[in-house]
Amino acid sequence: MSTDPREIDAIPARARQVGIGAAIALIALVGVGLSLTIPLLSLEMERMGVSNTGIGVNTALAGIAGIIAVPYVPRVAARIGMGRMLALSIALVLISLILFKAVFHYWAWFPIRFVFSAALGALFVLSEYWISALAPPARRGMVMGIYATVLALGFAAGPGILALVGTSGWAPYLVGAGLLSLAAIPLVLARGFLPTLDDAPPRPFSVYLFALPTATMAGMVFGAVETGGFALLPVYGLRIGFDAEQAALLVTTLALGNVLMQLPIGILADRMNKGLLLVLIAVLGCAGAAALPLLAGTGLAFQALLFAWGGVVGGLYTVGLSHLAGRFEGPDLAGANAAFVVLYNVGLTVGPPVVGAAMDYSNPHGFAHALSALFLLLIAGGVVSAFRR
Repeated sequence: MSTDPREIDAIPARARQVGIGAAIALIALVGVGLSLTIPLLSLEMERMGVSNTGIGVNTALAGIAGIIAVPYVPRVAARIGMGRMLALSIALVLISLILFKAVFHYWAWFPIRFVFSAALGALFVLSEYWISALAPPARRGMVMGIYATVLALGFAAGPGILALVGTSGWAPYLVGAGLLSLAAIPLVLARGFLPTLDDAPPRPFSVYLFALPTATMAGMVFGAVETGGFALLPVYGLRIGFDAEQAALLVTTLALGNVLMQLPIGILADRMNKGLLLVLIAVLGCAGAAALPLLAGTGLAFQALLFAWGGVVGGLYTVGLSHLAGRFEGPDLAGANAAFVVLYNVGLTVGPPVVGAAMDYSNPHGFAHALSALFLLLIAGGVVSAFRR
């Protein structure tokens, strides 16, 4: 059966659970495949003899593709159907992944990466809409917390799988393609539990960018902090006295905090004003980043701060999506989710160069200062939004 998110109370609990479970399984498998692919492609470009700048430019195309393509996803899905759009996106991701190996040339990878990233963006927008539309309003934060936790675990699994199968030859590409193809199974099994999207979003896309600015800005800030922080945290660790192995493990510490904290934050979001919670998370994120230089060189204390900070900051994604789902429904919700993902991609694109430039200007603690400044943007946006209301 098809479901209408505007009639959520009439949907049997079992149907909601099946649909939500299928959407989470689909996007978790996509997350595993994606987290395997990103480091693999960087290593392959290194083997091609591409410079670090060249690798960064090609990788940044992922964010640019999302910014360009994602605004059109709800309209195309409304025209051809959500199920067909999800299936088409999975197929494009699979074909692109195989083409990366079959057409092993740096410049050819630009159009391939654009299609690959645009299709991934469509999968995230529609899967998150699927989850938000079926989640019971009183437990939407908890459901999004489960989704964020499973997605984080999927991202953590990818590099581990890559370590097992290696980074050369066809093996990693075939394993990645196999994982991504498994994403079609929950789509097929739960195709009758897809929410309806019969109409395109009724408002211009720009309206969704600013209609709930605290939520959409949370997506942008999280994208910038996540990519900038994860990319440059090992470098920061080296510069404050950790050895190479310890510096690499700092990313794991940050990721573990993200995994373990999303469900509690989601439950908390169901019990308080979500806009206020986003501002509180931003305040804690700003304070935690500002405290990093104070604990630099303290070993376990520094890692404990990273663990807690990573967990709290990850709540921007969980609570931001839940906040949008509480304000919008139907085609409007699809448009708002697309705006959230677009701004996440803006953050993904600008975060690493901003944090890197700050480190060059103020070595090494520009890393912490830049992250604090990003959270200040969200705090200011939340205050302005509150006054507007």
